[in-house]
Amino acid sequence: MSKPIISIIDDDGSVRAATDNLVRSLGYVVHTFASAEEFLRSPHLHETSCVITDVRMPAMSGLELQAHLLATGHRFPFIFVTAFSVEGERAQAMKAGATCYLMKPFDGEVLIKCLETALAPNSEAASK
Repeated sequence: MSKPIISIIDDDGSVRAATDNLVRSLGYVVHTFASAEEFLRSPHLHETSCVITDVRMPAMSGLELQAHLLATGHRFPFIFVTAFSVEGERAQAMKAGATCYLMKPFDGEVLIKCLETALAPNSEAASK
């Protein structure tokens, strides 16, 4: 079975690189993108297993990306990260099916647990 492909979308290059390093160290295939639009134009869109995205980005936000993908029939787990805690945005993300909504800076172990949950065969099942 092929390894899960994780797409990381964040306009902050340092956050993108740190998240990439962490997720790659877990053995996943990782593709990074500086914007939601770059991800949508990518050949990796259809092979993505999980998206880790910033909420607030120029042009298209992470929430708008999630809504766009759901509207076009792309259903894969979303993990949101943000430096700005806005309860309405968190509620919107979770209602649309997000696995996690993390505040920056986030703990690597928390992100790992979110990824395990997102990629579990039964998304409700907790990883062992």
